[in-house]
Amino acid sequence: GRHGSPGRRRTPGTLYVDPHGRGDFTSVQAAVTAATGSGRTLVIAPGTYRETVTVDADRTDMTWIGASEDPRDVVIVYDNAAGTPKPGGGTHGTSGSATATVQADGFTARRITFANDWLRAGHPGTTGTQAVALKAQGDRSAFRHCRFLGHQDTLYADSMALSAFARQYYAHCHIEGDVDFVFGRATAVYEHCRFHTLDRTDLSAPPYGFVFAPSTARANPHGMLAVRCRFTSGAPDGAYKLARPWVPSNETTAWPALVVRDSVIGPGIDPVAPYADMRDAYPWQSMRFGEYRDFGPGAKVTVPANRPQLTAAEAARHTPAAYLGDWRPRETARISIG
Repeated sequence: GRHGSPGRRRTPGTLYVDPHGRGDFTSVQAAVTAATGSGRTLVIAPGTYRETVTVDADRTDMTWIGASEDPRDVVIVYDNAAGTPKPGGGTHGTSGSATATVQADGFTARRITFANDWLRAGHPGTTGTQAVALKAQGDRSAFRHCRFLGHQDTLYADSMALSAFARQYYAHCHIEGDVDFVFGRATAVYEHCRFHTLDRTDLSAPPYGFVFAPSTARANPHGMLAVRCRFTSGAPDGAYKLARPWVPSNETTAWPALVVRDSVIGPGIDPVAPYADMRDAYPWQSMRFGEYRDFGPGAKVTVPANRPQLTAAEAARHTPAAYLGDWRPRETARISIG
């Protein structure tokens, strides 16, 4: 078929990435660099791509497709941490640690693993232990059947500016980590996703970490929404918190927002006190946190004050359609599969 034909290099807009030299490029970044303009597609062959990749704001409506049914087969991975020294001096910082950084609007990825395999244990002297697998900043960013692997700060769902309410949609994705491993100020919808908390040998007592750390802008009515998701754990029962608010020191007006609804919360989440403060000045109770119709051992409401529940009327405002507005990635997905 098309992949074997000599004319495939002339397929308009499509570039083939293959680590063994059977495509147009052997690295993802080389293909991105060549894919100027808008609406380009990268088909990425199975393999491990050890590199950092940046999609700048000019490369709009780009699509990455993993050329395998299983996202485990197509892995983009690197091992920078916030505290990793940079060649020219200084350290990378959290944003600079990302394996993949996507700034452009309209980015779509399917069946790809984004990973950061930096480990605390291998770097006992490093204080900046944030190590981002993906930093997404664009509006209309869609990830389907992708995996995001890391420890601290795995998935940075952000925007290009405080005034930009970047809409992002994650469907059927697997996201794992330990500290604040889903964080940022994007308007991010997670549907049918699995959030997996990792065991930690470097700690003697819980909490081992936090799933969410939203930093939603005060002007944004929509923060993070997890709907029909699963929360699983490789750590002891009750070792994790569901969330804590992130109010960045340079954006103290942030008003973190998170709704988890219609989801199965396993025993890894502490049901007695599922939320925590990140800094004393910003108690979680003053944030926009709520749950609705969650079930499972980690969803039990043992202390009602510790677990704000939405009313049916409130829940009606916290749906994927309400968060995503005139952008309808869920419909597109259904049409393309049919």
